[in-house]
Amino acid sequence: MEIGKDLVAASSTPIVLAILAESDSYGYAILQRVRELSAGRMEWTDGMLYPVLHRLERLGHITSRWEVPETGRKRKYYRITDAGTTALTEQRRQWQAVDATLRGLWGSSDGRAALSTPGWSPSPSPTT
Repeated sequence: MEIGKDLVAASSTPIVLAILAESDSYGYAILQRVRELSAGRMEWTDGMLYPVLHRLERLGHITSRWEVPETGRKRKYYRITDAGTTALTEQRRQWQAVDATLRGLWGSSDGRAALSTPGWSPSPSPTT
């Protein structure tokens, strides 16, 4: 299953903030964590992740620092800030509202709940 670009883009901020709320991390590890959490259904690229990280840093939601781990390769680590934690809380509330709405619409296992809702129709009824 491929997840649409719009949904990936919309979910990138809360996903990155939630991963950084677990612990400080660096780009490649964030990409791996997304893959792990999504059971491979979300395959982010560097070109998608780094603009999100840079935007979050500009907004003050994360900070970064360079470190050279014992393995020797210099890495830029990211950490969520207090403002980022507040933003994550708000993002969580918003996504819970979206999730509840969709669950209400897709209540049946075959996704046809809206079609069986009294008074619901896929297009306006003709008035003539």
